[in-house]
Amino acid sequence: MSGAYWIAHVTVTDDVAYGKYAALATEAITAHGGRFLARGGPSIQKEGHAHPRNVVAHFPSLDAANTCYESATYQEAMSHAKGASQRDLVLVEAVE
Repeated sequence: MSGAYWIAHVTVTDDVAYGKYAALATEAITAHGGRFLARGGPSIQKEGHAHPRNVVAHFPSLDAANTCYESATYQEAMSHAKGASQRDLVLVEAVE
């Protein structure tokens, strides 16, 4: 599967505000061709710093993933996530 992945590791500190983020983020991700492959299910942390919520979305390209992140809808979503979570996010190109 070519394209790109959006990989987020999240610790939610305010469920209500983060719920607003999640609704808008989902709208932005799907509007840019993204689809969720993992979204907060059980995980096993083997190395590094654990976050209780892990999300992986696939996009048609790295450019589509980045355009999504920079979109007005996603930036509005981020206004709800700031102060409501601790997050690490990386956009990475998939291999063929």
